Amino acid sequence: MRKLQSHLSALLAAVLLLSALACPVSAASAGFADVPADHWAASYIARAADAGLVKGESANTFGLGRSMTRAAFVVVLCRLFGWKMISPAAGTFKDVQDPSAWYYSAVETALSKGAVAKQTGTFRPGDPVTREEMAVMLVRALGYTTLAGIDQGFACPFRDVESNAGYLTMAYHLGITGGTAPGLFSPEQTATREQAVAMLMRSYDRLTRGAPERIGILSGTGGPTDLSGYAAAAVPAAVLSGNGTLSAAMTKEQAASAAAAAKKAGVKLLLRVAGSPDSLGAAAGSASAIASAAAAGGYDGVLLDIPGVPAEKKDAFTALTAALDAGLSDRLLYVAADAPSSGGTALGYDFASLSAHADRLILRVAPYSRTVNGFPTAPLEPLEEVYYALAALKDSGVPGKKLSLYLTTTGSAWTGTAFAGNIPASEVEALLSASSVTASYSARYGTAYLSRAVGSSRTVVWYHTADSAAARVRMGAFFGVCSVCLSDLSSVADYADYSLLAGLKK
Repeated sequence: MRKLQSHLSALLAAVLLLSALACPVSAASAGFADVPADHWAASYIARAADAGLVKGESANTFGLGRSMTRAAFVVVLCRLFGWKMISPAAGTFKDVQDPSAWYYSAVETALSKGAVAKQTGTFRPGDPVTREEMAVMLVRALGYTTLAGIDQGFACPFRDVESNAGYLTMAYHLGITGGTAPGLFSPEQTATREQAVAMLMRSYDRLTRGAPERIGILSGTGGPTDLSGYAAAAVPAAVLSGNGTLSAAMTKEQAASAAAAAKKAGVKLLLRVAGSPDSLGAAAGSASAIASAAAAGGYDGVLLDIPGVPAEKKDAFTALTAALDAGLSDRLLYVAADAPSSGGTALGYDFASLSAHADRLILRVAPYSRTVNGFPTAPLEPLEEVYYALAALKDSGVPGKKLSLYLTTTGSAWTGTAFAGNIPASEVEALLSASSVTASYSARYGTAYLSRAVGSSRTVVWYHTADSAAARVRMGAFFGVCSVCLSDLSSVADYADYSLLAGLKK
């Protein structure tokens, strides 16, 4: 199996995340006398101390096996996320009223960020934090409160969980926590300091991942002349027909122009081969035709993109992918596939087999298309569906490092409740600068939208911003995904106040 050369950016230095924190403990101080070198949490503890997240109970002891209070946990939580601390004159909780208390600002800050919920009038700062409380606060701190409350059909992996099942299921999927025994979480068990540090560092490692690898699909009508920053660019130059033959999808001049831009930037140039499920027939013949076209065109590899493969065509699609893997020799093979959907029918993608043959498996999450109270609700790659797809593949044998999240770069426009088509980023930018436009952001879907009324007509456009792009990058990082695929490189927003690319930079 060929190995994809790494084009990932170096991991972001921890100081970028922790710049607002207290001075970190030196590496030498992490050698606590009460933490054996072979202890399961030794690495977590050492790295947490080096990053300035935790300190020892004394100069040379960590406090292994001892409990951590709720107050101490929110203090560390604030350090982890680098939140700007607030200190209101009056405390929110009856038992957190002294502004001089070492945890006062942390409690108020965590509350303001949604990590802590005001379910009662007290916070109980001196109580030991439980395993359940830690996991819930971490999921809330990540901004996933709404997602954790949506029943997507996932069974809780722990049979001893009675409350906050959505939070604990999500914490498990995100890799933040495991159980205390097979099928058990021990939610009410007091958390030890090392258990707390382990949860925090698992989150820290995902949050400090570097910028994602960028893949892009060029347009037949033009695109960027500067492809620096991309690992690969796909040219939509071929279509697979029903009899297994290829036909051109763009002129030779257009293909040559795209190739020149890619070579100038030193990125991998891929031949994008599109098709319908009806084109899936004789795998060997189709693979041979595709491999020959890639070689003749001087491409570095192929992006195979056949959407909507039905269940009865699963074996045919897998066979074509396997044949391409063999036929391309040392060239790259990227495969696009429709992602698992919470409400969709099972499609014909054997994700484990596809990922075994492909260098990248690009997951295309379907958009919603609903009308809610007369308003067109059509988020692109809804964040809750991104989560569902990645969680569904978590234990399927698909390595996260093989996955790439598809990101639509055009806007989805609606006139009234009728779909008006996809519009380029330049048109979205023009609308945003027009009068009478209301721009909003849906935290649930992780997508922006604008609304403009002109007389009796209303225009609504759903589109991705820096925030929505960053939300998908962060979600992907918790599943080991470190790549995104931009749908149309002729329409990538990079304006002063509207920049999708800003969300892909660290």
